[in-house]
Amino acid sequence: MNGPGPAQARIAETVSRGSPSKSRVHRLPNNIRAMIAHTGLLGTSFIMIYPLLWLTASAFRAPESIFVSPGLWPGEHFTLDNFSTGWRGLGFVDFTTYFTNSFIITGLSVLGNIFSCALAGYAFARLRFPFRRTLFALMLCTIMLPLHALLIPQYILFSTLGWLDSFLPLVVPKFLATEAFFVFLFVQFFRAIPRELSEAARLDGCGHFQIFLRIFVPLSLPAIATTAAFSFIWTWNDFLQPLIYLNSPQNYTVPIGLSLFLDSTSESNFGALFAMSLVSLLPVIGFFLSFQRLLVAGIATTGLK
Repeated sequence: MNGPGPAQARIAETVSRGSPSKSRVHRLPNNIRAMIAHTGLLGTSFIMIYPLLWLTASAFRAPESIFVSPGLWPGEHFTLDNFSTGWRGLGFVDFTTYFTNSFIITGLSVLGNIFSCALAGYAFARLRFPFRRTLFALMLCTIMLPLHALLIPQYILFSTLGWLDSFLPLVVPKFLATEAFFVFLFVQFFRAIPRELSEAARLDGCGHFQIFLRIFVPLSLPAIATTAAFSFIWTWNDFLQPLIYLNSPQNYTVPIGLSLFLDSTSESNFGALFAMSLVSLLPVIGFFLSFQRLLVAGIATTGLK
């Protein structure tokens, strides 16, 4: 029986050695590959945060030079007047009022979402009542319902109740478990808690409300932090609903106050706008950093479930 020819031998030798490009890739040291990967990640991160860096530089730049000399350093156009001018607002209401209104609405919305959505999540996760699965499915369907489809019915309802130009349309629905996403979050988290804990508490004479307060609430801190963080960010940055329900400048929130610096019929103050935009980001960043560990734990736990 004849052995392999010269051509077949060369092919076999090439396959045994591997392709040259693959061999060169494997010969790269681990530290060089890590350096290349981190360089790519840093470049991508810089692209993502460039708008924030430009906003920060523009907040410290004179208004007339913001679009004339763009860049990430104010240079000779450095000024702090944008912050004082922006904080005074348009003269009749300053940003102290806007920040106070936003903190009141956001704080009550966070408390309302945590309290009502946690109770609704406990009911769907642990209670047995008629049409529980059907109601849970209907609740999930509301996530896919656009907000704009509800604006006119809600406006008519709140107008009939006499709640327009007040904080009630922005706060009261939060205490009625209207955020289906947070209800679903708590349901998934509560289902992961062993039933033996609630059964042992029931043997000790605890009712559902005591079981909820003494067992489920302490164990659901990651889910509570996730709900609080998202509620804070979404409510703080909300522009549409305050614009619809609030008419008096004394009741405006921060996003509406920022829009007042733009005027299509006269001159717009972009320096004050960018300065107050930068200040308005600080509460969101601080809140996220404070609850970062619990937020990541809450998302990871519910995602695994």
